[in-house]
Amino acid sequence: MKKNRIRPIALCVFRNNNRILVFEGHDSIKDETYYRPLGGGIEFGESSEAAVRREIIEELHSEIEDLKYLGMLENIFTVNGKPGHEFVMIYDGALKMLGLYEQAVIVGIEADINESFNALWKSLDEFGEGKSILYPTGLLELLVGNQAKLDR
Repeated sequence: MKKNRIRPIALCVFRNNNRILVFEGHDSIKDETYYRPLGGGIEFGESSEAAVRREIIEELHSEIEDLKYLGMLENIFTVNGKPGHEFVMIYDGALKMLGLYEQAVIVGIEADINESFNALWKSLDEFGEGKSILYPTGLLELLVGNQAKLDR
């Protein structure tokens, strides 16, 4: 991330019953494990919808169906001692590769750095005060507030 820049990103929430697909990350300085939906940076001249579709193809080799915009969150944070500031466009969608819904752990590829990562299905009930951490801040409230919109 470039220093002192706000980074626009687009993330997609994929639901499987009451579970969502999340990347598991770890902040070694805070000794904190956290979770975040999949997606990534929006490139100059690219819409947030196009960015999230591209990112999921790169990361999971799957297209997205039924993409719906849920809202935007501002995320000011520190991870591994480095400050960050993001505008996060949040989408809900369905994976076209239905077999991914059957996998407990999905190995994805972070194309920018050519590293693999694990994504897993976690229940929304596992997040909240005193439970697992879901980033960006405000996402859990956004998802709960859009529950009717998300129900399929």
